[in-house]
Amino acid sequence: MLGYLVTCKKEECFGCGACYQICPRNAISMKSDEEGFRYPVIDEALCIHCDKCRNICPVNSTSDKNKEEQLAWGGYHKTSSIREQSTSGGAFTAIAEVWIKDGAVVFGAEMITPTRIVHTLISDINESGRLRKSKYLQSDTGTTYKQVKQLLREHRKVLYSGTPCQIAGLRSYLGSDFQSPNLLTVEVVCEGVPSPIFTEKYILSLEKKYKKKVVCIDWRDKNKSKWDFEFTRVTFEDSKEYKLSRWFNPFWSIWLKHLMSRPSCYICPFTTKERVADITIADLWGVHLYCPELYGNNGGSSLVVCNTQRGKDTWGLASVSMFGHTLDLDEAIKYQSPMRKCIDNNPDREEFIKDLKELDYNTLCKKWATKPTLRLLFQKYVYGNRQKVALWKLKKLLTQGGDKK
Repeated sequence: MLGYLVTCKKEECFGCGACYQICPRNAISMKSDEEGFRYPVIDEALCIHCDKCRNICPVNSTSDKNKEEQLAWGGYHKTSSIREQSTSGGAFTAIAEVWIKDGAVVFGAEMITPTRIVHTLISDINESGRLRKSKYLQSDTGTTYKQVKQLLREHRKVLYSGTPCQIAGLRSYLGSDFQSPNLLTVEVVCEGVPSPIFTEKYILSLEKKYKKKVVCIDWRDKNKSKWDFEFTRVTFEDSKEYKLSRWFNPFWSIWLKHLMSRPSCYICPFTTKERVADITIADLWGVHLYCPELYGNNGGSSLVVCNTQRGKDTWGLASVSMFGHTLDLDEAIKYQSPMRKCIDNNPDREEFIKDLKELDYNTLCKKWATKPTLRLLFQKYVYGNRQKVALWKLKKLLTQGGDKK
């Protein structure tokens, strides 16, 4: 692949913004296309044809991944409030705590409005809540790559978190500075970023129905430590809330059918066991099957994969704040498809996108969303992960009792 600015093929642009940030004449802007995804646009009147934008594109260096022996770890934060306020087990906060205590600044995605996610800098651990939670929209990196480069030249410590393609964009932008001992990169496992048009229509439908402005969306609210029974929680301007069970939210069935992801997500080169960042974090899917002792009463658990020695050294300090243990990486990856393969290209995507642009939210969902099956509802609410873990605990107790005789 040569990159979008050479081929104009949208599947060859990750939207990381490295080209926008490297331009010496500010001739590039990131603009949304008809699907809602941002792409670079060059102002030919300002362009000096230096080709820095084309050369910086991370699509040209997708094979540059860490080759060191990896360490997998699973568990959750010992502080219950941090765990409850996190999408999974609070691993990101534990990592950020270590670096901030050592004088670092931390970059991560913050929700400014329900449809505007931007990369933000914090330097106080009390602000880490701004960077928690899954947003399910692609964040705008703005000029944060530039900021990182300047901070590193000032010998400041920096932690930068984002999706794998955003970390790859940072790597391309920084060049040799990416190997600085003062930089730690943390990537979040990604299963494709959905079109913001869907979220915009969802918000519009709620505002029309309830006649008040939506100010925040938590796509995966654990509702008092119920990881398996997450809600979409919408907060209005008067602080009142609307909640909808995850399994009944049309967003999930449409997104998981891969009908509205960014074109590059369908051929993503970062969905392999070998990773770009120092540390990879994700939900500890499959916890009830191969490490039920880390289920922790349904409060959420994190998978942490350290890909470099810097990542391992940091996690050695951060894991003190966590309850958990090392895992077999190959076993963990069985339940992490984005660490094994890119998402499937749904043949109905073109038709869905056409409807996404033309239909109102309710009509769109009626046509494309799939209601939860009775089997799924049985697995989640009748005989689900909680019951399987409880059965495992009972068997373990009976086995230990028998051993004592």
